[in-house]
Amino acid sequence: MNICVIGVGYVGLVAGTCLAESGNDVVCADIDAAKIAMLNANQIPIYEPGLEELIERNAKEGRLRFTTDLDSSIRDAEVIFIAVGTPPARDGSADLSAVFEVAQRIGKNLNGYKVVVDKSTVPTGTGDRVEAIIKAESKSSNFEVVSNPEFMKEGAAVEDFMKPDRVVIGAPSDMAYEIMRRIYEPYVRTENPIIRMDRRSAEMTKYVANSMLAVKISFINEMANICEKVGADIDAVRRGIGFDRRIGFQFLFPGVGYGGSCFPKDVDALVRSASQNGYEPKILAAVQEVNQSQKRIMVDKIREHYGKRLSGLHIAIWGLSFKPKTDDMREAPAIEIVNGLLDLGARVRVYDPVAMEPARKIFGNRVEYGDNPYQTLEQCSGLVIVTEWNEFRRPNYQRIRQLLLEPVIFDGRNIYEPHDMEKLGFTYYSVGRQPVKKG
Repeated sequence: MNICVIGVGYVGLVAGTCLAESGNDVVCADIDAAKIAMLNANQIPIYEPGLEELIERNAKEGRLRFTTDLDSSIRDAEVIFIAVGTPPARDGSADLSAVFEVAQRIGKNLNGYKVVVDKSTVPTGTGDRVEAIIKAESKSSNFEVVSNPEFMKEGAAVEDFMKPDRVVIGAPSDMAYEIMRRIYEPYVRTENPIIRMDRRSAEMTKYVANSMLAVKISFINEMANICEKVGADIDAVRRGIGFDRRIGFQFLFPGVGYGGSCFPKDVDALVRSASQNGYEPKILAAVQEVNQSQKRIMVDKIREHYGKRLSGLHIAIWGLSFKPKTDDMREAPAIEIVNGLLDLGARVRVYDPVAMEPARKIFGNRVEYGDNPYQTLEQCSGLVIVTEWNEFRRPNYQRIRQLLLEPVIFDGRNIYEPHDMEKLGFTYYSVGRQPVKKG
């Protein structure tokens, strides 16, 4: 099948590459000439495990191409995926200007029946507006707009696309649905479902899924804060509830809050959409409030530990991306933590396995940049762990003690055990557990 994917951001690049991997002829088109030039030079603008190898193979075998020629790409395609960004506007709603610009472009180049797929995360009713724009530009009804939300996790996006839990298709006709079913059939051979529904319900499904996960994260974080106050251990509590099959363990890990390109934006957009339709979502508003305050939890612990002498001290940060296996720092808790420490007069040295370049764009020369985890600790009075990269889970504790001026660790992801830290002679703070204070 001839497929055009418009937008070579995270979603578009992964989707286009995986669609080519199953044998389709795919062209990924974007108006960003610099990105297209990078891709044609075999350089990947994002970090995603496994993606580079897939792009190289499919480009070499002629199934995957990159171009700035949107018009020809649209005309040559049977199916067009809209995968452009929908960043938050100032009021929290999704900025759909790029989606509508693509719809206009499709309308101007419509030359026969096509399925237009909203792959971007868009509010309920966007498909109706895209359909109206295409129809107004083309004066034709020889197309159909389908909603096909993505459920890819950064750091595991290729696997999520190739082996999805489910595929959601909001199709207005049997013909459009059958085309989409044929596209996704190779990925659901293990009997995971392709779920057909109306277009608006499909659009809503994406927001509800991400909001539900955000609720779980904020819920366990709030329970962790209560555990600290009453003398309980959130890890024990988490195990006690997680084996209940109605609850489960996924997304029940306390920490310093969620970030990234999806959860903050999608919760905000759903709150805004609900408000515009006359409903004030109380739970989601609380989720936002808890998450924002959670990002400051470690700063409060650090300030309480050092007191007035924090000003001028060097503090080391391990982990900057919002989660492991990605370089994405959008809405990352590390930003709040670093800025909070700088505001208190601390000097900050940071390290992340892959997110150093994004960090330089955010922090500039306001922080120091470590070459590796241990060099980052030199002359620092404490270590803050913000992202749970695997290489931080089993470090050389003796070396950490030797390098730190004071043996203090602030663990924002609970990757160490308090009793181990006590035996090793660290002062140790975590989330939802009682602190260990040396001496």
